[in-house]
Amino acid sequence: MPSDLLSFAANKDQQSTRLAALRATLAAQKLDGFFVPLSDEYLNEYVPDSAQRLAFLTGFTGSAGIALVLKDTATLIVDGRYTLQAGVQVDPVLYEVRHYIKTPLNDYIKQHVKAGQRLGYDPWLHTTPWVEKTREAVEEAGAKLVTVTANPVDAIWNDRPAAPAAPVFAHPMQYAGESSADKRKRLGAQLKEKKLEGVVLTSPSSIAWLLNVRGGDVESTPLPLSYAVLHADARVDWFVNPAKVSSELKNLLGSDISVHAQEEFIKTLRGLGANGGKYRINRGSTPSAVIDVLTDSGAKLDFGDDPCELPKACKNAAEIDGMKEAHRRDGLAVSKFLCWIDANAPQGKVDELAAQEKLFALRSQSAEFLYPSFHSISGAGPNGAVVHYRAAKDTNRPLRKGEFYLIDSGGQYPDGTTDVTRTVAIGDVTPEMRMHFTRVLKGHIALAHARFPAGTSGAQLDILARQYLWQTGLDYDHGTGHGVGAFLGVHEGPQGVSSRSTVPLQPGMVISNEPGFYRAGAYGIRLENLVVVKESETLLDGRPMLEFETLTLVPIDLRAMDMTLLSREEKHWLNAYHRRVYDAHVDAVSETEREWLEQATRPV
Repeated sequence: MPSDLLSFAANKDQQSTRLAALRATLAAQKLDGFFVPLSDEYLNEYVPDSAQRLAFLTGFTGSAGIALVLKDTATLIVDGRYTLQAGVQVDPVLYEVRHYIKTPLNDYIKQHVKAGQRLGYDPWLHTTPWVEKTREAVEEAGAKLVTVTANPVDAIWNDRPAAPAAPVFAHPMQYAGESSADKRKRLGAQLKEKKLEGVVLTSPSSIAWLLNVRGGDVESTPLPLSYAVLHADARVDWFVNPAKVSSELKNLLGSDISVHAQEEFIKTLRGLGANGGKYRINRGSTPSAVIDVLTDSGAKLDFGDDPCELPKACKNAAEIDGMKEAHRRDGLAVSKFLCWIDANAPQGKVDELAAQEKLFALRSQSAEFLYPSFHSISGAGPNGAVVHYRAAKDTNRPLRKGEFYLIDSGGQYPDGTTDVTRTVAIGDVTPEMRMHFTRVLKGHIALAHARFPAGTSGAQLDILARQYLWQTGLDYDHGTGHGVGAFLGVHEGPQGVSSRSTVPLQPGMVISNEPGFYRAGAYGIRLENLVVVKESETLLDGRPMLEFETLTLVPIDLRAMDMTLLSREEKHWLNAYHRRVYDAHVDAVSETEREWLEQATRPV
């Protein structure tokens, strides 16, 4: 089982030493400040240990954040999922923790950066739009934004882990549902229609999907870290550590895919500028260093979406079937786990770490289970209110009667990726807790049961999940849903459900449905299923309609509900869902587990 905390993340004793060392390095480079994002040179959401600079420096181990270190001040800016976590992990004497909406980075720059100062950034860790927006704020303060060629954090990280070098392996047709050759021909034809010579790809997820390969360079996500250029004639130049690609895999990929060392990527980019053709590139997901090289070499650039992103998100029939099978196996393990929790937690025999270890062990009983799709969030009582909490020895808390226990976890299987959250009542809970749980459930059901015209975006549906909390002046500070890959990333674009999710939902897209409520210092509630978008039999004035099919098969805690708040239609949805859960697992559980399953899915 993977460790829950990065061993090299700075504890509060180390944070002062490392911050001072960074400031000394900056002074030697004639810099007055430096930006330290949680990012790597591929702009992945989850990054390998060798790129965990933010954790090394500040101690913050969340999956999103950026620090700005100046001569006399420093700030760590995170989103709403991580404000509580950052407050615990980061020394407040050294870093001021800020919410990115309440105090945006550029506002901090305008308030604290002084005229004449030079602020550095690593162009491999930021997009061009970020650079442009930040440069504007820095120059407004009378300062200068400076590109660095060597990251100063690396200069003080003496025991920095080596870059990952996991073998690359084929993702077979039975799971992919479409050959790499067909994908490349289809996208190549689209490039030709746009009079483009090709597209520069810097997203490892897009490349893995395009080539039907997977790897192990990033924990929890089966990615080989690489770059690629897809040409309009369907050829690919693939820049990856050649030692990771076996001769058997090269033969399987075929002669149209040329494997090159990553060191050749920059040289190839310069060559694209020399040939006079126009190439597609996504400004919003490409390191600014790549665009700088292309621009400086005279390349003609067509800024637009990564052409792999949308077809990757719209799963084909084989991928959807695989996701369903993965969720059936995963749901069985999580259901067994909830049975175990009910039998042991009320007796005071379970803590957060023991619980997540038990769930890992139950998932591991499946021969197809590979590893978790992210670090499990195992939060008892007030720890459940920390949206992306990670249990550790110094925060580990027992599951106690009268409290909620929140477990958010997932698995990677060769045929699919899962992500599920359940909130469990340990013994009797208060009427207020049941009321909040039920309002979250009502929002979950409203979204799950939605039908909507083709062309509807997640931003238009987000209110369905929040409406019952809003009625009492409550809300949650995260999106309602994110896209999920097919044996790829547990977070995948461009689809989602939030106020910022403007991409229309399409059949085959898999997203999460996860409204929540968090009372700081008391408890957290989140209910998450994955759903797939499909065509509805219902029409709207002859127009196509879409709806969701729920993939996750895990009971929702009936004891945590206030049944008086549920409508007849909501109870009907709940009963139908629980019938599916029962039918999926009843033949695969022990007698004791069957008795528990009958109670957990009983009609209401």
